[in-house]
Amino acid sequence: MSTLKKKLVYKYIKILCSNLLIFVLIQKEKKKKSNTMERQRKHSVGGTTLHTCHPCRRTIPYRIYALVHTCGIIALMYHHVHSLLTSNTPLIITCLLLLSDIVLAFMWATAASLRFNPIHRTEYPENYTTEPEDLPKLDVFICTADPYKEPPIMVVNTALSVMAYDYPSDKISVYVSDDGGSSLTLFALMEAAKFSKHWLPFCKHNNIQDRSPELYFSSKSHSWSDEAENLKLMYQDMKSRVEHVVESGIVETTFLTGNHFCGVFDLWTKTFTRHDHPTIIQVLQNSETDMDDTKKYIMPNLIYVSREKSKVSSHHFKAGALNTLLRVSGVMTNAPIILTQDCDMYSNDPTTPVRALCYLTDPEIKTGLGFVQFPQKFQGVSKNDIYACAFKRLFEINAVGFDGLMGPNYVGTGCFFHRRAFYGGPSILILPEIDELKPDRIANKPIKAQDVLALAHRVAGCVYEQNTNWGSKIGFRYGSLVEDYYTGYRLHGEGWRSVFCNPKRAAFRGDAPKSLIDVVSQQKRWAIGLFEVAFSRYSPITYGVKSMGLMGLAYCQYAFWGFWSLPILVYGFLPQLALLYGVSVFPKSSDPWFWLYIVLFLGAYAQDLLDFVLEGGTYGGWWNDQRMWSIRGFSSHVFGSIEFALKALNLSTHGFTLTSKTNDDEEQSKRYEKEIFDFGSSSMFLPMTTAAIVNLLAFVWGLYGLLAWGEGFVLELMLASFAVVNCLPIYEAMMLRNDDGKLSKRICFLAGIFTFVLIVLGYLFLK
Repeated sequence: MSTLKKKLVYKYIKILCSNLLIFVLIQKEKKKKSNTMERQRKHSVGGTTLHTCHPCRRTIPYRIYALVHTCGIIALMYHHVHSLLTSNTPLIITCLLLLSDIVLAFMWATAASLRFNPIHRTEYPENYTTEPEDLPKLDVFICTADPYKEPPIMVVNTALSVMAYDYPSDKISVYVSDDGGSSLTLFALMEAAKFSKHWLPFCKHNNIQDRSPELYFSSKSHSWSDEAENLKLMYQDMKSRVEHVVESGIVETTFLTGNHFCGVFDLWTKTFTRHDHPTIIQVLQNSETDMDDTKKYIMPNLIYVSREKSKVSSHHFKAGALNTLLRVSGVMTNAPIILTQDCDMYSNDPTTPVRALCYLTDPEIKTGLGFVQFPQKFQGVSKNDIYACAFKRLFEINAVGFDGLMGPNYVGTGCFFHRRAFYGGPSILILPEIDELKPDRIANKPIKAQDVLALAHRVAGCVYEQNTNWGSKIGFRYGSLVEDYYTGYRLHGEGWRSVFCNPKRAAFRGDAPKSLIDVVSQQKRWAIGLFEVAFSRYSPITYGVKSMGLMGLAYCQYAFWGFWSLPILVYGFLPQLALLYGVSVFPKSSDPWFWLYIVLFLGAYAQDLLDFVLEGGTYGGWWNDQRMWSIRGFSSHVFGSIEFALKALNLSTHGFTLTSKTNDDEEQSKRYEKEIFDFGSSSMFLPMTTAAIVNLLAFVWGLYGLLAWGEGFVLELMLASFAVVNCLPIYEAMMLRNDDGKLSKRICFLAGIFTFVLIVLGYLFLK
């Protein structure tokens, strides 16, 4: 590039930066007063403060840096276009790098939108003084689908933890959807109903905080009373019965002696399968009639629901199960507040419903408030979270950014909804097909009344939704494997807002996967489901940005998640192969453009690290988080993109793959605690292993060139060395380990073949 051109480029960038900076400072000055007021704003009912809102202090520096980074991206695009016209570098390399940088720029813009106005909230449940009789009813939805991947005793603990909320028991109704139609799950919930008559009074009388029995009795920090010891024996006895039934695969009649629910098990006939069976609705506990053994405490409702299934009718996976619960609960209790809960995410704070009500009942915001989302928190996560399976960025960091726009996205669990939000936008009520399902109807009939149960069975039928608005305009939305993301996105598009509630004591906790294959398989399903939204008529890039503005761009951060695979593949292989053949794809250290790459790379990573640490993460956790970002790019995103493309071409179909919630492998658990990667044998690890080998070869060759000739390809070598450091667990699993978690010989052999093929192709295209 000539000196004159360089000066013109620098002058153009300088003027652009100055103008943008002046514009931002003017806008900031205009909003300074309103931001100060918002920082101190208090929402109250009857003069009592219920919650406050605090904008993040780093907002303005982030916006200023966004302008600087944007100017850098513009300069980089100019450099790419100029290289296309003048450089001797092979055209295919320049085009691939340009395409990759366009994707990176787009994904950076979506992330920048989440840094535009991040806020933190604080709620004060101790100030919520509404009389118990005036509190709204609460319906809790818990979904399970397989008694072997989601052990029934785990479902029992989740159900018991929400039944024991510090909330009027006669206002709580817990609905458990068993989409596997398993008699084993029903038996476990029957046992839970009996145990709850002892557990709930114990928790409330002694103000127990850990209201999951499994967690409470496994804790070593408690001093046990005689009452607690007796209750522990009762729990262990119940647990042994449930686990025995699951292990044997059948509910033996000896366990049903004297049980008035035993007749329901006659429904499990020889023709009964998980994919073809009638509706089963069983009221296991009734707040109108059931009390604890001391007759002091009313028991909450506990209802088992297994919707009708047929092989010739689409059931829409979890979204279909949730809509069935929405209708069944509408017929039976029709509470105005709904909590959706995964079967492995137990309640960790008995005051959680009141925390949610601090927002949901605030007259200043409740009109347009659709839901309150709590973050998922996980127990048993390794010290530095080697698989990044706590999803801190998804459940906390990005949620804070979303909250400053229209509110956090729905993440499938730990979310309190206004029932009204499922029936059209705040200003447009879409009425359901029958009056009994209207969101504002008062359900005043006994839940065991014959006409109530008959209608509940009807609305749980597999053909009920035909020719209705369910799944399109009413309820949880169909059309994506990630029904939570899609539903929250559509609700925001209709005009609903949401609130992120992140108290110091986690509201919900669950178990994290302890093997890499479980993590990447789950995220492959997410990538497919997100692509289904991205390329639908409701794509965030069109419908979302048009209806929500910056919020629509923020939703693109997830919708186009699978696009990360393109730049990760290109930057994981192309510069390294070029380095092996002495072809320069990046500017040399003597070129001024060299520093643009350095600034963009270091700036993006520094901001990412700052986000992670300031929201409570650790440096080791951040390193593993960015490592998993590249691993996902080589595995989940690649295979998810391929499967979505095949599905779009009608060459294959992809069903809902349930993530296993069991951790029975003791050796695997030990490796996880020691933060040793557990790979196993899966073709999803082939691209990642191939990239590890290619980068190691490029690093060795580049280092040799630097030492031998005193000059090398600095940026290419830096990229290869960064990849090598990230790939250390892969090299260890390939060469140094003999346990079951190592990379299989088949994957290593195939990776070696692929590396050879790539080197040959590199010779043909680069040399």
